[in-house]
Amino acid sequence: MKPLQVGLLGIGTVGSGTFQVLQRNQEEIRRRAGRGIEITMVADLDVARAKSVVGEGVKVVGDAREVIANPDIDIVIELIGGYGIAKALVLEAIAAGKHVVTANKALLAVHGTEIFAAAHAKGVMVAFEAAVAGGIPIIKALREGLTANSIQWIAGIINGTTNFILSEMRDKGLDFDTVLKEAQRLGYAEADPTFDIEGVDAAHKATLMSAIAFGIPVQFDKAHVEGITKLAAQDIKYAEQLGYRIKLLGITKRSAKGIELRVHPALVPSKRLLANVEGAMNAVVVNGDAVGTTLYYGKGAGSEPTASAVIADLVDITRLHTADAAHRVPHLAFHPDAILANTGDLPIVPMSEVVTSYYLRLRVADEAGVLARVTTLLAEAGISIDAVLQREADEVGGEGSTQTDLIILTHDTREGTLDEVLARVQSLPSVLAPIVRLRKEELS
Repeated sequence: MKPLQVGLLGIGTVGSGTFQVLQRNQEEIRRRAGRGIEITMVADLDVARAKSVVGEGVKVVGDAREVIANPDIDIVIELIGGYGIAKALVLEAIAAGKHVVTANKALLAVHGTEIFAAAHAKGVMVAFEAAVAGGIPIIKALREGLTANSIQWIAGIINGTTNFILSEMRDKGLDFDTVLKEAQRLGYAEADPTFDIEGVDAAHKATLMSAIAFGIPVQFDKAHVEGITKLAAQDIKYAEQLGYRIKLLGITKRSAKGIELRVHPALVPSKRLLANVEGAMNAVVVNGDAVGTTLYYGKGAGSEPTASAVIADLVDITRLHTADAAHRVPHLAFHPDAILANTGDLPIVPMSEVVTSYYLRLRVADEAGVLARVTTLLAEAGISIDAVLQREADEVGGEGSTQTDLIILTHDTREGTLDEVLARVQSLPSVLAPIVRLRKEELS
């Protein structure tokens, strides 16, 4: 049988890895897919560099639209990234009847509803395993492997850059800015790391997992997003002393009020497997009603780990290429007419209505009665305290210091309620600095 012909848009780090792994494991992949898969055309602005990667036998062009216009190309791989030209090219490829494989989580998180609708109308597939957690097959697990389950919650370390930074801050006691510079030097962080350190990249991925898990549209604009730029080294140290580690988590959860969709730093009990994911590694925990809790761990980025996911999508498309479109696995696991609109039964829950527990750090005057005043305000709001840790003044500010840190762990409470009481606590004369508030996720 004639091999399927693939056009590759963008041959940077992931594109090069995809080409090389496909070449290296060509026979193994052919045996799995049932027919050959060949990249026969590549588009890249740097034509000379692209030719040096693919060598002879592959046509290299500078204009991506030449690939889309080629009637011999069956599948288009989009590895350009971003929201702009990538969106136009993906929609043009779909309109031309091409299947699409993409690693572009930003594009799908923001414009996925439009793209999946176009693909459904045209009867083609859009595959995106590589868009979430690199080489970890989490999309396939959610969409197919766990299809018997009512998913209850997902929590993931889905950005390697921030996990590396937090691991280094904890291990070496360094502040955020120092570790970020080291991460950039080692190549773990981009020259402009904003999407990573502000939580945007993780929110793109959490948005896609949420849509697949709960049968809702992709709704990145409704996600709550916080990064790690304001984390202080002392909070990481205090968390460790209390038996927790701080991780940037992407969380989506089924609750009585709808679906939670949030990304933020959180204290995770150190005994949890997720708390022990170190360096640039990724991990996703999924809880389903039938299967219980499952963990997916591996490299979340890199040339060949991400290429592994891209090629897995190519194999899936090859297997289903001739299948009736109505009998393929839906893009978001649920059939399009069964996807619940945000105005339906599963709205995205506002952050003020989320219920979880909290870590609070207050820099206070080292004087009698401070703890009593703070705990009284919390009690009046109905917020129950789990634990209190007060540091010695000289440990916080040096010998003779007149201020100290008060650390409070709460039981579950509504975030809006906590916001209101913290405003009152902050106004106390004995509270000397902005209160640090971090969420605590037991993941049990």
